[in-house]
Amino acid sequence: MRSSNPVFSREGSFTRDAGYAGFGTSPQAGSPYGQNPYGQNPYAGTPYAQQPQGQAPLTDEQLYQMYNGPAAGPAATGRMTLDDVVARTAMTLLTLVAAGAVAWFTLPFENYGYAVGASLVALVVGLVISFKRSVSPPLILTYAALQGFAMGAVSHAFNTMLNGIVIQAVLGTAAVFAAMLFAYKSGRIRVTARYQRIGIAVALGFVLLMLVNLVASAFGADMGLRSGPLGIVVGLIGIGLGAFFLSLDFHEIETAIAQGAPQRESWRAAFGLTLSLVWIYMEMLRLIAILRGDD
Repeated sequence: MRSSNPVFSREGSFTRDAGYAGFGTSPQAGSPYGQNPYGQNPYAGTPYAQQPQGQAPLTDEQLYQMYNGPAAGPAATGRMTLDDVVARTAMTLLTLVAAGAVAWFTLPFENYGYAVGASLVALVVGLVISFKRSVSPPLILTYAALQGFAMGAVSHAFNTMLNGIVIQAVLGTAAVFAAMLFAYKSGRIRVTARYQRIGIAVALGFVLLMLVNLVASAFGADMGLRSGPLGIVVGLIGIGLGAFFLSLDFHEIETAIAQGAPQRESWRAAFGLTLSLVWIYMEMLRLIAILRGDD
């Protein structure tokens, strides 16, 4: 094969016809050494010098493209990318919204039985997903469907009592998401170990307080945590915690992509984002209801 390099293609250079560095393969007239061994290919009889059968030799252009082409990206090697996270999150949220629409249009707003049942089952499925070592996309979509069904029934009831509150809660949730994404990407919020410890401690205390309030309300006692000025403070804390959860999600996604996590882990990231958005939406719904004078 003749080289495309003009230096190497000149007569008398590194060409097959001229031998090595211009020394021919045929013996020189009058040479006492006979045939020049340096002009022969010592590997001619080995399989390394044979072209595979049925395969044409590569041209200079093909070799150039092979060695100068772009390296395989994350998508080609099965690693998680931001596009994977966006696509899986969109699928999960669409499942949630579709199930919510079914509940909205099929259940009477006074009937909370199905909503409570779906919410409890969604809680169990969510715990299974959280503690399961391997990622299960069907379980994640099942959680989205159950949680969406429960949210659809609750949203219908709120919207019947306070017309337009659902749109307000959706816009508020989107605003919190956009603000947190901007704050995280701009470096205004940095997820450090101390930041995580404080936030998780506040979240655990908040959840415990809400459980106590739920048990008290079941026995007819009202602690006032979901009404009046105290309810507004609790609602703002709840939304703040949802924003904190989003920052953790952003950090986990960024770290997973940087470390080359498997593509399947994008489903776990989608599950985390869905949990945070559901939390923010429900807290936003309660807060707006209090501000509008009906809890």
